[in-house]
Amino acid sequence: MELKDYWSTIRRRWRVVALCFVGAMAVAALLTWQATPQYSSSAQLFVSTTPSDSNDAYTGNLFATQRVASYADLVTSRQLAERVADSLGGDADADVLRTQVAATVVPETVLLQLTATDPDPVVARDIAQAYAQSLTELVEDLETPSGKRDALIRASIVDDAQENTVPVSPQPLRNLGLAAVLGLLLGVGLAVARELLDTSVTSSDDVSEVTSAPILANISNDQAAHLPPHEVLSQATPWAEAFRVLRTNMQYVEVDHDQKVVVVTSSLPGEGKSTVAINLAITMAQAGQRVALVECDLRRPLIAPRLGLDGAVGTTSILIGKVSLDDALLEYANTGLQVLACGPIPPNPSELLQSTAMEKLLGELRDRFDIVVLDAPPLLPVTDAALLSTQVDGAVIVARHGRTTRDQLAHAVERLEAVDAKTLGVIINMSPSRKNTSGYGYGYGYGYGYGYEQEAGKSKRSARETKAMAKALKKADKQESVGSRRKRG
Repeated sequence: MELKDYWSTIRRRWRVVALCFVGAMAVAALLTWQATPQYSSSAQLFVSTTPSDSNDAYTGNLFATQRVASYADLVTSRQLAERVADSLGGDADADVLRTQVAATVVPETVLLQLTATDPDPVVARDIAQAYAQSLTELVEDLETPSGKRDALIRASIVDDAQENTVPVSPQPLRNLGLAAVLGLLLGVGLAVARELLDTSVTSSDDVSEVTSAPILANISNDQAAHLPPHEVLSQATPWAEAFRVLRTNMQYVEVDHDQKVVVVTSSLPGEGKSTVAINLAITMAQAGQRVALVECDLRRPLIAPRLGLDGAVGTTSILIGKVSLDDALLEYANTGLQVLACGPIPPNPSELLQSTAMEKLLGELRDRFDIVVLDAPPLLPVTDAALLSTQVDGAVIVARHGRTTRDQLAHAVERLEAVDAKTLGVIINMSPSRKNTSGYGYGYGYGYGYGYEQEAGKSKRSARETKAMAKALKKADKQESVGSRRKRG
């Protein structure tokens, strides 16, 4: 990965980075708040010898320098801790005292610094002073030869321990600073790891790794999707514009066929294929084309409930010879869209979809309509969509952003290729809505001219301007329809 790839990863997964940062800061703040303040106090000792001439002074200085390191090790000895406990009155525990004191040798000197730590600053001072006095006594006992009065080397206190009212721990700024750095590193690491391990379809590059079929549209999440389709698609919304882009791109699919029959399917359930099929069909019908939307998901039909139509009679009714096509077609909300619902759910949907009756129905639909949209079941759980794709111009696969994996999309394409069906294109559905910083609510490809957000302090567009824009869009759709009819004529 290059540097720009890391930056793109952080921008896409900023929530992971922010969560790790906030979590690390919260943990550090909690631990800092719960920690007992510790106070320290230090005493300093000077180790020296008593030379008789200059040569002895040099030798004695080297000897003292070597001895200082040994005295630092004696500080944590049990014998010295017991002496300190006795000097403090006998209430202190020698084992606890050994953990409260530390010795530091000043480099290239004969100075030894003793530091004691305790929750009470007065107790810390007393421990440090007691250790300094006890160590001088211990050095004198160890360095005095047997039968002599004077020690060869002695330790003297040059700086007594003082009470320090400023705690040495915890250190809030240091702890929070370290937590911030660790939180950011952890967040970036997790974001990069998730990016590397994430195999879901999130961009055109992911689709191109699987298939050479074009991306027909990238449809983002929009609250308008919950409104009735014929209402939201007639307004100037980013959601409606996304499907107009899809409608335009569909004109370049199978350009040699004036009348097209396409299957809309997906890899797995829950990827929004039925919603895409419905809105695509309505958008095409609004452009003046003769469009039929056929429910071919005979296992879990969704079109009739979504459009509020009666699905008691439909595809299965025609296939078993109960009704004719004219009797089963329903018009949706004066949009010109003809809908063929499911009808009774059959026990053998695969057999019905590959029957001669289905082939005859598709031929009749192709003769009567400019475009026929078949809402088919997902490709991976069942074979219905693959069987249908062999009888039509091809299939459009809907992939859900961040959920459909590249392997699932690849297997779906393989299912179509296994039966010599054609993949017309891929639609990335439910992409996250992104706002840019130029004042527009959506990117150029989707919301240019729609959903414009005024700068702070300015009022929003009036309802009159919105209605005028919607009329302009409808007029453009009619002109597009007239142009397409003249071309066919």
